[in-house]
Amino acid sequence: MSEESRRRLGEAQRRLVAALVAGGEAPAGFDRERLRAQSASLVAKRRAIVARIRPDAAEAAGPELAAEFAAYARARAAPPSGYRADADDFAAWLVARGRMPAARPRRRWWSRRSSP
Repeated sequence: MSEESRRRLGEAQRRLVAALVAGGEAPAGFDRERLRAQSASLVAKRRAIVARIRPDAAEAAGPELAAEFAAYARARAAPPSGYRADADDFAAWLVARGRMPAARPRRRWWSRRSSP
């Protein structure tokens, strides 16, 4: 495979990922409606997992959770690696938008045990 072919393939893959996870435009040759449906499904799956990992964020978003998470997902070209990072990023996004108070630092179990 030539270097130019690899570059074109990489760009096409980047556009496909953006269409699936961030609502980007469908690359040439792909059915827009099917990509839109798959994208909505992937965002819903992420939202459900994030809500289980960070119920405080889901509670802060309230009835607008679906809309808030969709806006959060569209604001990124790709999700962070790992659901925990995605959940924490969503919570930080809510904090930045004034929808959720900043979390207090959690004390680790070992620091609580050594305290008088």
